[in-house]
Amino acid sequence: MSTTTTDDPAAETCRQEELSRRIFLQKVSIALGSLCGAVLAVPAIGFIFSPLLRKPPHLWRSVGKVDDFVVGKTVKVTLIDASPLPWAGVTANTAAWLRRAGEREFIAFAINCSHLGCPVRWLQDANLFMCPCHGGVYYADGRVAAGPPPRPLTRYEVRIQDGEVQLQTRPIPIT
Repeated sequence: MSTTTTDDPAAETCRQEELSRRIFLQKVSIALGSLCGAVLAVPAIGFIFSPLLRKPPHLWRSVGKVDDFVVGKTVKVTLIDASPLPWAGVTANTAAWLRRAGEREFIAFAINCSHLGCPVRWLQDANLFMCPCHGGVYYADGRVAAGPPPRPLTRYEVRIQDGEVQLQTRPIPIT
């Protein structure tokens, strides 16, 4: 029966130093890897959960004076998007379809199709909204008449304040 024993204290010290260096480097590698993982994970988690945490703004935007609109006529009005980025420039502009239904009654629809967000056109003669992208058709009240749109056109709230027609905007509605 033979047992191996080392009587050399220098070799034993060298082996212990090597072992402690290896453990130290292993722990440093794990710590740096964890730190790198956390640095990459924080923005990813923020990107995923930011829409849930941030409430989009709903702002009132003036689109013209009450007298500028004819009763019974639907017109396209231009306004600034509710959540433009500081560098958006011209792309911050959006539009809506506005109909003056009575002397003090207005109805407004988002210009974007509820299918994929293409801009819909108003066809006065047919009394319909048409989407040129995939053939979506909407009645004058915004309900779906035909095609792939899953829901009616989004309606904006409208108010009259100080003789101005104002729409309550929100980010572009796309499903």
